Amino acid sequence: MDPAAITATVAGTAAAFAAIGAWGAFVPSSQLFGPTRRRTGDSRAIALTFDDGPNPTATPALLDLLEQHGARATFFMIGQRVREFPKIAADVVARGHAVANHTETHPNLAFHSARKVADELAKCREAISSATGREARWMRPPFGGRGPSLDRTAGALGIVGVVMWSKWARDWKVQPAEPVIERLRRVSGGDIVLLHDGDHHVAEGDRRHTVRAMEFWLPRWKDSGLRFATVDDWNSKS
Repeated sequence: MDPAAITATVAGTAAAFAAIGAWGAFVPSSQLFGPTRRRTGDSRAIALTFDDGPNPTATPALLDLLEQHGARATFFMIGQRVREFPKIAADVVARGHAVANHTETHPNLAFHSARKVADELAKCREAISSATGREARWMRPPFGGRGPSLDRTAGALGIVGVVMWSKWARDWKVQPAEPVIERLRRVSGGDIVLLHDGDHHVAEGDRRHTVRAMEFWLPRWKDSGLRFATVDDWNSKS
């Protein structure tokens, strides 16, 4: 075989494997590196999930809104933020919401060793348990990034599953509320919705756009007959 053709074949094969790996690591629907949860399993329930908190400039306001509308949510907390704001983390649980593991420092787990992944998850688990008295049984990888070791490593720490999402608000950057409100128009029964009450870059991130979007949508979702699920309602990864 022509050496140039062999080189091209090898390069093409490597590119294909790289593409498959990237798809497996970052596409929310991928199950390549282990099973994940992307739907509530109930066509009349949505799961509101908030990442990167707790955050004193947004989390308390969101808790007030959720209470006002009789809604429950899941807060995927960063361990560092929990250590900075333990009282807010405790209030999340005291007000009937679920807490889950979003790592200690918010690294992209697709690019780290099993040892680093275990350290990140274990430290976050300890922070949440210390502040809230609650075990974080589910986790979400920052940026959605997963690697081959994540499922096994998380399971060894007692985590029952990885939660991704089926709809997202793209609210992680400061922006007007209106685009966030419009993106959430696509939410329907069965969706797990990705939102942010915190900012992994700073302790007190501006999330007024997310709060405003919840002010708009919570009464409308409730009036439409939708229920609100949390990870505490689930027993498995499916």
